[in-house]
Amino acid sequence: MLIRRLAAEERLTTSFPLQAYAFEASPLTAERVEAFHRYLPYNKGNRTLIVEEGGETRATASAVPMRQNLRGAVLPMAGVAGVATHPLARRQGYVRALLRQLLDEMRDGGHPLSALYPFRASFYEKFGYVGLPRARTVRFSPADLAPLLRTALPGTVSWERIGTGYARFRSFTERCLRERHGFALFPDFRDVGLRDRDDRWLVTATVDGGVVGALTYRIDDHGGELVGDDLLATDPYARALLLQFLARHVDQVDRISLQVPADELPELWLTDLAVQVEARVSRPGSLAPMARLLSVDSLAGLPAGPGRVRIELVGDRWLAGTHLLDGATGHLELTSGGPAPEATLTAAGLSALAYGVLDPAEVHIRGLGDIGPEAATELRRLFPRVLPYLFADF
Repeated sequence: MLIRRLAAEERLTTSFPLQAYAFEASPLTAERVEAFHRYLPYNKGNRTLIVEEGGETRATASAVPMRQNLRGAVLPMAGVAGVATHPLARRQGYVRALLRQLLDEMRDGGHPLSALYPFRASFYEKFGYVGLPRARTVRFSPADLAPLLRTALPGTVSWERIGTGYARFRSFTERCLRERHGFALFPDFRDVGLRDRDDRWLVTATVDGGVVGALTYRIDDHGGELVGDDLLATDPYARALLLQFLARHVDQVDRISLQVPADELPELWLTDLAVQVEARVSRPGSLAPMARLLSVDSLAGLPAGPGRVRIELVGDRWLAGTHLLDGATGHLELTSGGPAPEATLTAAGLSALAYGVLDPAEVHIRGLGDIGPEAATELRRLFPRVLPYLFADF
């Protein structure tokens, strides 16, 4: 078995066909094969590895060099994508070998975080990943937004094609990256595909000269559905400005769908708003994202409560050893001395606490750590619960 990194053009005949077989309709049409050539430039900065045996590609995996907000700190993150195996080579350990090397290389290259959308969550949990909340799909009638048309709101909205407004949209998502826990962004070489495809409308909300909200969307047909992507808003006024714009489509579309973070409560947006909120998780095809730490050092300096605990990290290739975590200064410090309650954690357990998705008791219940009552109290102080919002869909 040979594992090697691909040169850019090699993807056309190696990784792309395997990924397409795993995640798309098949057999591939000639048009889809031709589309590989158009897609190639947006992969130029990815790190793509393949397993070869007898000159044939048996499996592939890629990492996209991204950035993610972890409790207020923006850190380099490896977005793992395109993990696929030849149908005659599955369940033979190829993906495990690929992931070990891929994460080794990304960690050594300065990426202390990693995230992905799994083909099976239990498989990636063994690699130290833990589940993050899935974005909610919200569906409602534009007619129910009518009260907003009578509401005076501070600010204005602008409307344009995404190809024209891309720079404004990218600048706003950079702001979201700085301000929103869990938010992640593609690198420029990948993200410009949104501009180049130019297959979305963009509406932005502006207050006092600054963009405070944005939504990209398309309309499938007259009398059909306005299909929105992520509703991005910094506050309720920004959200209301975007919804007010959508209310003006009452005589054009029958329904509207949007993606919102898990901590958003659409049922409270307006009185008499009939709304369906759904987070569908199924296997295969629609799984929640996962993430993990690749370095304990990434925790240093993060905002933290006044807790103090000694953790032993076990069962992982990248996180190991004993570490004393102290938040007395308001920022997490990795120290070495002094007494403290003790806990044993897997990589998934520590990642769950750092990302704010599980309580220490839940970490214990799920077998991701051995945490006594005193250590659990300290860990709750160090890592208050906070829901991450993984914006990038890779």
